[in-house]
Amino acid sequence: FPDTGSLFRDFFRDWPDTNKVSLFKTDVTDESDKYVLEAELPGMDKENIKIDLDGDYLTIKAERSSDEKTEEKGKFIRRERYYGSYQRSFDVSGVDVENINAEYKDGILKVELPKKALEPPKEIKAIEVK
Repeated sequence: FPDTGSLFRDFFRDWPDTNKVSLFKTDVTDESDKYVLEAELPGMDKENIKIDLDGDYLTIKAERSSDEKTEEKGKFIRRERYYGSYQRSFDVSGVDVENINAEYKDGILKVELPKKALEPPKEIKAIEVK
């Protein structure tokens, strides 16, 4: 039988590094006239989520600060919840950027990205050779 100290060490052994910044999970669906982007941002305050548009790139930034009160309660044995910044960019070259809408509810950021209207094909013009 392993000693209890060994069991305790195995349970709290070093798991994969949780201090690295990871990307938030995102789904993008095509709904014929628009794209819908849904990003998981649990525990975020709406005020800490920023969406910027720079040219053909939409960037979502979110930041969560450490809860000072939690840290006063005692020494952590294991801390897996990440506090810091998340950021992700998306190409929106086929999107009508003037009509993008975003909503945050129940830990999910939903961004509706209406597609640009299709331009009619340009008329072919014949050039007379002289």
